[in-house]
Amino acid sequence: MSHWYLIHTKIRQERHALQNLERQGFECYLPCVQAEKLQCGALAVVDEPLFPRYLFIRLGSGLEGQNWAPIRSTTGVSRLVSFGNVPAKVDDELVDAIRSQISGPAGLRRQFEPGQKVVITQGPFAGLEAIYQLSDGESRVMVLLNILSKTVKMYLAPTGLRKMN
Repeated sequence: MSHWYLIHTKIRQERHALQNLERQGFECYLPCVQAEKLQCGALAVVDEPLFPRYLFIRLGSGLEGQNWAPIRSTTGVSRLVSFGNVPAKVDDELVDAIRSQISGPAGLRRQFEPGQKVVITQGPFAGLEAIYQLSDGESRVMVLLNILSKTVKMYLAPTGLRKMN
């Protein structure tokens, strides 16, 4: 009988660890979602891990005799998540639920959400608060800026915005 366990990876090495573990014959799962990220001054849609620095691995029973050295020494792997000396099992139902949610109509993780308050960080309006409206699909975003008690639409580069704390 096999169970799912959790691997803690090195920073931004989830895919590298996944490839190396799969090459060794391990069954692994790295849940990813689409997200908007700023790349080269424009919003781009990229796949990113749902749980940064973690991936799932299916291992057989008999953990006491299991040799963890090949897993620990795999490039990209930091360690097997454990409580004390006992590796932490992950329920099959949880992994199945994550898979069904990811394979379904998972929404896009957006850099900014419509209606979200942002701060303009560049240009003549730097330091002013605005309300994010939408991305124009190219290299700009539209925000609403309140100037002299009047709401004005403004198009900016997404690099010129920062989320409000």
